[in-house]
Amino acid sequence: METAWVRRVLVVEDQPAMRALLCDMLAHRGFEPTGAADAAEATTAFAATDPDVLLTDIDLGTRPSGVELATMLTGLAPHLAVVFLSSFPRAAAGAGRLGPAGAVFVSKLDVTSADVVVEAIEAALAEAIPPAPTSPRPSPLAGLTRRQIDVLALVARGWSNAQIARERGTTTRAVERAVSRIFERLALGSDPATNPRVRASALYLAEFGSAP
Repeated sequence: METAWVRRVLVVEDQPAMRALLCDMLAHRGFEPTGAADAAEATTAFAATDPDVLLTDIDLGTRPSGVELATMLTGLAPHLAVVFLSSFPRAAAGAGRLGPAGAVFVSKLDVTSADVVVEAIEAALAEAIPPAPTSPRPSPLAGLTRRQIDVLALVARGWSNAQIARERGTTTRAVERAVSRIFERLALGSDPATNPRVRASALYLAEFGSAP
């Protein structure tokens, strides 16, 4: 049985009664609200809940303001929809000029029912910028041959060149040459201050998780 998608709303409001009212409204309308009193609490809650919507008062009593908070959080999550609340008229609050594109402004004087807040949230979600598609980063090991990957796996185990030679039935000198070529392909031999064997092992473990 599929689980319905519950949209998460981060509610940032310095007045406890208003914050509780908004969270209660949203919970009864099927949202999953998380309340925060200021930008510091909101930042922590954002990291913990990954919200779909930021519903924030513009004046939080302390800095950062709601607009500054929204700008910061949408920089981290461009898909985040934003709804600004304020007791001031829109022109005075400056919501039309400040904050991320697509943000929706609601006067607290107009919050007479849950419908007002939900409609603003739906409008903001419709305007939210979807995350840009990202191309997968090429593997740093993409330039290695299958044989070199096999040798690197043994290096990542912490084996010496002599141990690798015995395992693969070859000479230590041949393994030394193979390891040297691996370092060259990974561009790890140019910095004398670092250990290329350790760095190569780290690249392997980052790619595969563990050495076989």
